[in-house]
Amino acid sequence: MSTMTHEINVSVRYCETDAGGHVNNTSYFIYLEEARTKFFQTLGYGMGNTYPSVGFILASTKCDFLDQAYFNQNLLITTDVAAVGMKSFKLVHQIREEQSRKPIAQAEAVIVCFNYETQQSRPIPEELKAELESRLAAH
Repeated sequence: MSTMTHEINVSVRYCETDAGGHVNNTSYFIYLEEARTKFFQTLGYGMGNTYPSVGFILASTKCDFLDQAYFNQNLLITTDVAAVGMKSFKLVHQIREEQSRKPIAQAEAVIVCFNYETQQSRPIPEELKAELESRLAAH
């Protein structure tokens, strides 16, 4: 993994499991959203940021399920930058069981820089683009 990999930990709650006893597929997208939100905060783009016209919108996301996770497990979610364009960038995520590092899922998301006032995509601000490019992972 890159030294610029962003990590968060998630403890699986009972309400995130289903009748099969494992984490429900929809819960993974909540974990991924939390990982993205915290990643954005490390870049200075959290909720209530000082640039209200600069926002992000999720254009695409997918998740491949590799194994099952269960109630009370601790998961490690990593986020890396995989590509940076003019108005969008791609993040890749790995979800692993924290202690064993066993892969549970892998995911990706395409994020578009978005102006919520005009309701249009916009170029990624140069400062942010430079930061994203400095975090590009070798894929």
